[in-house]
Amino acid sequence: MKAPALSLVAALMLAASPALARQAEAPAAPRVVVNQIAAAIRDAYFDPAKAETIAAALEAEAAQGRYDGLTDPRDLETALTARLEPWDQHFSVGRPAPSTPAAPSASASSSLVPAPFPVVAARTGQGFRAVEILPGNVGLIDMRFFANFDGPDDPARKQVDAALQLVSNTDAVIIDLRNNGGGSPAMVGYLVSAFVGPDADVYNRFHSRQGESREAPAHPYAAPRVDVPVYVLISARTGSAAEAFAYTLQAAKRATIVGETSGGAANPGGPVFTPSGYRAFISTGSPTNPLTGGNWEKIGVRPDVAVPAEDALDTAWKAALAAQSSAAPAAATEAAWVREALNANPAALDLAPYLGAYGGSVVQASDDGLTWKNERRPAWRLRPLSPDLFFDVDEPYRRIRFVRDEAGRVTALEVLDSQTGLSRLLRRAA
Repeated sequence: MKAPALSLVAALMLAASPALARQAEAPAAPRVVVNQIAAAIRDAYFDPAKAETIAAALEAEAAQGRYDGLTDPRDLETALTARLEPWDQHFSVGRPAPSTPAAPSASASSSLVPAPFPVVAARTGQGFRAVEILPGNVGLIDMRFFANFDGPDDPARKQVDAALQLVSNTDAVIIDLRNNGGGSPAMVGYLVSAFVGPDADVYNRFHSRQGESREAPAHPYAAPRVDVPVYVLISARTGSAAEAFAYTLQAAKRATIVGETSGGAANPGGPVFTPSGYRAFISTGSPTNPLTGGNWEKIGVRPDVAVPAEDALDTAWKAALAAQSSAAPAAATEAAWVREALNANPAALDLAPYLGAYGGSVVQASDDGLTWKNERRPAWRLRPLSPDLFFDVDEPYRRIRFVRDEAGRVTALEVLDSQTGLSRLLRRAA
């Protein structure tokens, strides 16, 4: 996306700039601060008519003395943010941290200094907290923010390509945005392009005072997976660019959204710095989705499958596994076994009959079940699916079945692996 609508990432980069981090030596009077923020909104907010309404309201409240008692800048920041958010969920007011450390004091906040955003991004995987293959061949991408990039050699572009490559052979992809507050429209458009056709008209269009722009990437992902099932996890913490990604794929019917309704912050923007040392985040653009004709401002992205945020991953994982029922027999069995393990809710069992040595292995009691250790290999943590049938907690496509004789005594165990087709019988030591 082009310059007219600044991303949250751009805002953070600007906030970290020492040149913009200057603060007034003495706090300005609240009326001065409020009037300066009102003027910034009047000049920068994407909707001139609404900007005038908001600015005039703030100026009138300041003239009436509404903010005069807020002499602590932190109280003024909090009050102004709360006052502005009902107009636009991206509005916030704060002060840049100083560009040099303050002397140690009793206040932890007084010595905080911002790191340049490229440093933060590099230290946090360009927003990718984790990428893994879950049992049952389900890809999981955990993203904490949408990093910005301009070209194919940028670190964030390389990172997203690496993440997509890792899950390129999975039977489904889950993208976890439950703790993602937003970021760059460039990353949104590129990641969307990994799951839609190259000519798909699904990308948000942004209106600003400078004109129109689109979220569509100049260079889409080279090998989009247009048929792979996609699940996007969201929560009330999901905001801004993260909402744009979920909303776009939902509108395009290319993803199932799972979790809780998101935050409802649609309008991107950037920081404006006032002469009194305050920073106001002001929306400079507003998106319109070509398929819905609207956006998610204030209403949020509503999930297709509404569950508590903490249950969203398991819910999506189970759904992805259930969709593999028509796969090749080996894959279908693995998916079914993993899903049964995720759904397991066993009653308490007497574990004593299973304890003991089996061939070169041993079954022992643990605090929350059984362990099976085969020679020097790491132990499996076992949980029951039913009496005599247990699964490996860490690799739930593996099972242990205990075998009884006619008298009901456990005499052997059978090791079962749905990936390899292994079935190995180990007799219990006398």
